[in-house]
Amino acid sequence: MKRAGVIGWPIAQSRSPRLHGHWLQRYGVAGSYEAIAIPPDRLQDDVRRLASEGWAGLNVTIPHKERVVSLLDEVHPSVARTGSCNLLVFRDGKIEGRSTDGDGFVANLRAGAPAWNGGVATVLGAGGASLSVIDALQRAGARVRVANRTAARAEALAEKLGNVDLFHWGDWDFSDSALLVNATSLGMTGHDPLDVSLDSLPRDAVVTDLVYAPLETPLLAAARARGNVAVDGLGMLLHQAVPAFETWFGVRPVVDDALRRAVLD
Repeated sequence: MKRAGVIGWPIAQSRSPRLHGHWLQRYGVAGSYEAIAIPPDRLQDDVRRLASEGWAGLNVTIPHKERVVSLLDEVHPSVARTGSCNLLVFRDGKIEGRSTDGDGFVANLRAGAPAWNGGVATVLGAGGASLSVIDALQRAGARVRVANRTAARAEALAEKLGNVDLFHWGDWDFSDSALLVNATSLGMTGHDPLDVSLDSLPRDAVVTDLVYAPLETPLLAAARARGNVAVDGLGMLLHQAVPAFETWFGVRPVVDDALRRAVLD
């Protein structure tokens, strides 16, 4: 029986066990998937231990996505570009790292807003998730502009990825944007709200939020109220998991309404 899981600190809030558990049952796969709490000071020892115990691999979430890169024996181009890793594959005593967050983000965006076709993408936030999202947007042909509450972090991101325009946090001029992305934790349950004005945003622009707890964030509700297409963040979680499940368990799963219901239950 193949074993896989997700590591983070904390990890109790993760919906990945529901997600992969649904697929394991649906496809009759003899495997397991569990959430594993690993504090930062135990990251190296625990990941290497799990690899040595014959696990198929792990998903990686906050705060380990950037820290885990130093443990990799094989680095996928997606990790080399972003410095962020959310998928570990254990093979022949080696640890391979990939980043599927960006492709999951774009797949969710295209599913929720089929008319979106590039243009200027404004991203709020410059954390680990932003790296993968911006990289994927650039590869999809979008011109990206970024603001972060800590300007130095946005500057570091722009230097790493290149071809990123920076603007000041609080300067809410979105008049040229075809897409607005909240890649911060603001608006998430238990966090401060995202205080942003959509007054300048074109009515045909798409708004999406990486936050999926709550599923309908205040940002998405405000966007829908003024007529913008709004895409919730749950689909990014679902789509980024597809290549992980396929790699570990040998079946390419489907993202559909039954999966959304299972994860939200």
